Amino acid sequence: MRENRKDRRLNKLWRAIVEVAFIVFLFYSNLLMGEFTVTNGHGKSLEFALGDIFTGTNFLIAAISSLIGYVVFEYLRKKL
Repeated sequence: MRENRKDRRLNKLWRAIVEVAFIVFLFYSNLLMGEFTVTNGHGKSLEFALGDIFTGTNFLIAAISSLIGYVVFEYLRKKL
């Protein structure tokens, strides 16, 4: 019976990790699309765009916003 509780907690943890990672993925894909839309100049490559969006500040924003998003969705999921 104790293993069942442990498995449930582990499943909840993996679910949280997957959901947060998906939100981070959406954040970075949105940044990448915006990078190509706004700075569509000559000589702009995928390598340049990736280097421009993968910064510490962007990662911090993505991590914080994904955790907030996860908490909000879990709250709504339990309420509905």
